[in-house]
Amino acid sequence: MSAGRRIEDLLRELAQQVLGTLVRRHGQFDACEDAVQEALLAAAVRWPAEGVPDRPRAWLLTVAGRSLVDGWRGESARRRREARVAALDPAGRQPADAEAAEHDDTLVLLFLCCHPALSPPSQLALTLRAVGGLTTAQVASAFLVPEAAMAKRVTRAKQRIRSAGARFELPPQPAWSERLGVVLHVLYLVFNEGYTASSGPELNRADLTAEAVRLTRLLHRLLPGEGEVAGLLALMLLTDARRAARTDADGSIVPLAEQRRELWDAAAIAEGQALLTRTLGRGPVGPYQLQAAVAAVHDEALTAEETDWPQILALYDVLTQVAPGPLVTLSRAVALAMVHGPWAGLALLGTLDGDQRTANTHRVDAVRAHLLERAGDRAAAREYYLRAARKTASLPEQRYLALRAARLGQPSSPADAAD
Repeated sequence: MSAGRRIEDLLRELAQQVLGTLVRRHGQFDACEDAVQEALLAAAVRWPAEGVPDRPRAWLLTVAGRSLVDGWRGESARRRREARVAALDPAGRQPADAEAAEHDDTLVLLFLCCHPALSPPSQLALTLRAVGGLTTAQVASAFLVPEAAMAKRVTRAKQRIRSAGARFELPPQPAWSERLGVVLHVLYLVFNEGYTASSGPELNRADLTAEAVRLTRLLHRLLPGEGEVAGLLALMLLTDARRAARTDADGSIVPLAEQRRELWDAAAIAEGQALLTRTLGRGPVGPYQLQAAVAAVHDEALTAEETDWPQILALYDVLTQVAPGPLVTLSRAVALAMVHGPWAGLALLGTLDGDQRTANTHRVDAVRAHLLERAGDRAAAREYYLRAARKTASLPEQRYLALRAARLGQPSSPADAAD
């Protein structure tokens, strides 16, 4: 790894820690976030030439603190505000930074970014910006919106947090469990967008999946006793372990059944399995643990034919009781088809017809096409593959679905050709 890349990774890791410390001390999320960005920019310029300081987090705290002081100078309350940042010591001696550098406020910062006053898109954007250490341009790129629009979204989110009177502290019970669920859901969405990008020329965004894994790993380290945190981390590891086999040399999608399993990441699979082993049976089982268990069954199979589909179906049966929803029904329909035949899966899939939650997604049509193809109805399968291709904005998925449709449009035998 190059020195520049090591510095970039270090800054991303330290960004949320420094921001958390400043917000805990002073409030004013937006001012602190701007100050941290100034400090990160200074580090990105100076560290490659001067070397990384012995205490990089304390260095960033000092520079960000100076930026806060500069921003507050000239205001009517200058003396009061500068007194609040006296511990940062503008002379640069950092007498109070050693303690702050050892205090990690990332967990509180995660909960603040997932404040219930924010909409889900704003929670996602602010989490990636403030906790993930991504620039506004990077966040905008991840969600395929103009940078100016994303900047406004992030600014509005910070203003809404301030107007809601949010304090930099963990929420009290019973709000804790509800807010933790939001945090996990945001990380889950970030991972999913990275693993299968909703639009654009690439199937996956490795930067987003890596950031989701990093943040979830951090959350697990801070909350080792939370089973669903461990479950989400296991799910990410067990799923992302297949990334290298999901596309071929020209970037075309390779379905799970056809993937070269020797390309799967054995270390990630082992870590995910170990997390599940330590977690399952030690408390209430949640949806992330169940989804991770499904991923583990897939990863344990040496070949597609050896996949234990009855066990997967049983897990989806439980998941339907724990966290029912259209996407669970969609996945269960596939498992049901693998155990009891394609028509059983199609019957279950039919229960989603008219469900507005899936009206704008291509996945129902894609699964229906796959099951119809397995049932031998080539004409109907081709129609639904084409419908699915028209609904997705992902270019790799468009190509894959269109190719499946094209293959079904070709004669399958000399007799078909004669027709």
